[in-house]
Amino acid sequence: MNSTEGHVRCLAAILHKGPKRTSFLIMNTSNVTTEDRVYAGVFGCVMMIGLPLNAVALWILLRRHSLKSPHAVFMVNLAFSDLLLIISLPMRIYFHATREWPLSNMACLIITMLFRDNIRSSSMFITFISVDRLLAVVYPLRSRHLRTSSNAWKGAAFVWSFILVVNIPESLDFLEHLQDHTQPTCFKSYYSYEPLLSKTRLAVIYLQIVLLVTMLTVNIVCTVMVSWTLHRHLSDSAKVNNKMKVMLIFVMNLVLFAMFLPVPIGMAAHGKEIMPLVCLTVSNCCLDPLLYYFSFDSFWKKKEISR
Repeated sequence: MNSTEGHVRCLAAILHKGPKRTSFLIMNTSNVTTEDRVYAGVFGCVMMIGLPLNAVALWILLRRHSLKSPHAVFMVNLAFSDLLLIISLPMRIYFHATREWPLSNMACLIITMLFRDNIRSSSMFITFISVDRLLAVVYPLRSRHLRTSSNAWKGAAFVWSFILVVNIPESLDFLEHLQDHTQPTCFKSYYSYEPLLSKTRLAVIYLQIVLLVTMLTVNIVCTVMVSWTLHRHLSDSAKVNNKMKVMLIFVMNLVLFAMFLPVPIGMAAHGKEIMPLVCLTVSNCCLDPLLYYFSFDSFWKKKEISR
């Protein structure tokens, strides 16, 4: 009798605790909105497309080219920047699929900085590629001493050093923001929480906008000068082929910068929801491999072996 009564009490206790546990699971699931599912799907698609494309592009550049060309050096760094962003996407997918952040604030900082650094590094490396094309087409003889792999690596080192310098104050400010909020705020725009932005945040935002506008202007000038030079010195048939290639590269550059600019502009405007803009920017990882193909004539060719 005592044994039966004990079993009944245990069963009653289990039934009593069951609804609480079930309601907890339902509460977590209900926190995931339709927008979160869309964001997770977009990041998942970008990862599935961008990872193999950039990995193959990087393999081709390293395997089939000796990195003695400035073009190849800048493209390798651009592909590396895209891969750094892509490897951070799984945690973004997990966050939007579960609405939970299981890692530390430092992990959130690293993943967030990888996204912002991709905007800066990609815009600068794309601009370096345009400038290198300008020097090769418009000033082929006078630029021979400038268009060397060593100078290209110096330019790449400058880009990464510049990004590191910008990251230091930005990271400190971002960590301070994360520590001031008990709710999981990772992957949310911390620029929208305060009506008055700190000097550090304002400086970084406007620096990024000025940087992107400057890089876009340089790309436009380079494309115009290259197109004009090709128009003057090539035959009619060659003009058509090269003009189409130059214009295609130019359109791709415009599209890429159109993906980069909305995020800092949205931050400057105190946008409360910039995640759609983040999805747009992340998609640039899928377009950069096309830039390698169209802007590098010998992309698929093996490097020449000197005898």
